[in-house]
Amino acid sequence: MERAGIIVALDAMGGDRAPEEMVAGALDARDEMGIQVLLTGDEGRLSALLRDAGRGDLPILHAPEVIGMDEEGAFAVRHREGSSLVAAVEAVREGKAHAMVSAGNTGAAMAAAVLTWGRIKGAKRPAVGVILPPRDAPTLLLDAGANSDCRPEHLHQFALLGSAYASLRFGLTSPRVALLNIGAEEGKGNDLARKAYRLLANEERISFVGNLEGRDLASQAADVVVTDGFTGNVALKVVEGVASTIVKRLLSSLGSLGEEEMKAVLTALAGLREELDYRAIGGAPLLGVQGVCIIAHGSSDALAVKNSLRVAAEAVETDLVGRTERLLGGGARGAA
Repeated sequence: MERAGIIVALDAMGGDRAPEEMVAGALDARDEMGIQVLLTGDEGRLSALLRDAGRGDLPILHAPEVIGMDEEGAFAVRHREGSSLVAAVEAVREGKAHAMVSAGNTGAAMAAAVLTWGRIKGAKRPAVGVILPPRDAPTLLLDAGANSDCRPEHLHQFALLGSAYASLRFGLTSPRVALLNIGAEEGKGNDLARKAYRLLANEERISFVGNLEGRDLASQAADVVVTDGFTGNVALKVVEGVASTIVKRLLSSLGSLGEEEMKAVLTALAGLREELDYRAIGGAPLLGVQGVCIIAHGSSDALAVKNSLRVAAEAVETDLVGRTERLLGGGARGAA
């Protein structure tokens, strides 16, 4: 499928900086990447923003309600059928779009996707897969926030989903899978980690390399790192926070340099800054559902939105759902 023919539904009211940054990012994705974007949200507000931008129109699917970040996901989806997030999911189901992106409530996005599209064969629980730097040897971390409470069987299924996605995204024949833990030894961790370790060690469809400590997330010791959604989300936010702090401290320490020296250092640091910037990576796929759902960062600006739309289009181009289901090879063991 040509990218120009791909339509991505964007939850234009979801996220801390919606709808202004959503509209700006959608226009950038259309103009720079040829991605067709269907905005879902309040038609009056979105139309006004498009007029003010003066860059042409985008199609709008009117959805007057908004699911707040503090609302319980499944409850909100069932009681806010007129929300922008639900409208984006429905647009994919009805064939009006090929994929969707939301920077809103992650739990609601997962609930809407599961209730509307269903899960792929072998996936009992969907998981959010986030790509961590460095860019030349990235690591896929999952679950990054969709499932706060997990059982060992769920982590086992996350490993299968992650291995399948990493093989597609990174072009790897046999991605190395690790379990995030407090120590490298087999017997380390809580009951969940120890039981999950045994399941992963006995799974022939993945290349399990054992436990991985948090300090080694960027060590290139594994291609896929599996954990529960609570731990994964905390780890992700710590990585983002530390990276942001390092960049800010580096920039503030350059105040004593002269203009020419400053330019030279900033040029040298430009690549590192971009590599540590979540906005350049784009959103994270919700793996395990029968459709392409990209979860963008809650604080996404126009750049992050544009790249999340790119990730969605790439997932459609590579047949993410179909190929992941085939790579699972009959599905994961374990209960729901």
